[in-house]
Amino acid sequence: MHNVVERELEQKLVLSPERRVTVPARLGYLTGDPYAVHVTFHVDSAHPVHWTFARDLLVEGVFRPCGQGDVRVWPTKSGGRGVVLMALSSPDGDALLEAPAAQVSAWLERTLRAVPPGTEGERLGLDDELAELLAQ
Repeated sequence: MHNVVERELEQKLVLSPERRVTVPARLGYLTGDPYAVHVTFHVDSAHPVHWTFARDLLVEGVFRPCGQGDVRVWPTKSGGRGVVLMALSSPDGDALLEAPAAQVSAWLERTLRAVPPGTEGERLGLDDELAELLAQ
């Protein structure tokens, strides 16, 4: 059985240093896909946008800048509170999103309790599938 760890939160799409737009989002983690986190933006819209990237990237990004290429994550302050910034790039465009660090950290802690770091490979069942394949 695979468990799901979800959290709905409001992120801010940073349009300029002075202008931000609220974007509903859902953070998702599936124990059957233990290396990845899933972020869905515009949860209630007709065309939500989905991003999937490494859980380790988000865990590290809460503490220090990390990532390269399509996804970069780093902590900072905004309005006197801790936030996590996510810079996302795709052929369709770029986005800079700001999420409350406390909410992201609390959700990540739940994912780390569900699948502790270093045990992700055990969740994939690769040994069982390989044994089944070789038995045929």
